[in-house]
Amino acid sequence: MKRIALLAAFFFFGFLCSTAWGQAKSSQSDAYKNLVIKEYKQKNGSKTSQLDQQTTYDALGRKSEVIEYASYGQKSRTVYEYDGNTFRISREIIYDDKGHVARIRKYEYNSNGMKKKQYIYRPDGNLISTKEFEYSHQ
Repeated sequence: MKRIALLAAFFFFGFLCSTAWGQAKSSQSDAYKNLVIKEYKQKNGSKTSQLDQQTTYDALGRKSEVIEYASYGQKSRTVYEYDGNTFRISREIIYDDKGHVARIRKYEYNSNGMKKKQYIYRPDGNLISTKEFEYSHQ
């Protein structure tokens, strides 16, 4: 009887923890829904600041675009595409300072949802390189 009570308590505690973690994760993405974050930098001794980066999030709280700036204006822009309504990035399109596609990154995932492989392509579709991800606990 004590074992049953102990097992029931263990599973109930696990359920509470997993529910709290899921709520924390959804609360975090809720905080990013339709959010725009602007980062400014200021050189030492200067009184003026300059826009350094702007990150935009979509209605689901996923990063949708990052624009990097330099003193002359937009330096680069990265647009993120996802697999449906998931948080798995399927493709990143990187634009140069003139608004032309510079690179395209595509991702492959393991069955557990972690990145397995990254492919980097030229704008013409030719593969430049691949990167494989390996995960291990120490």
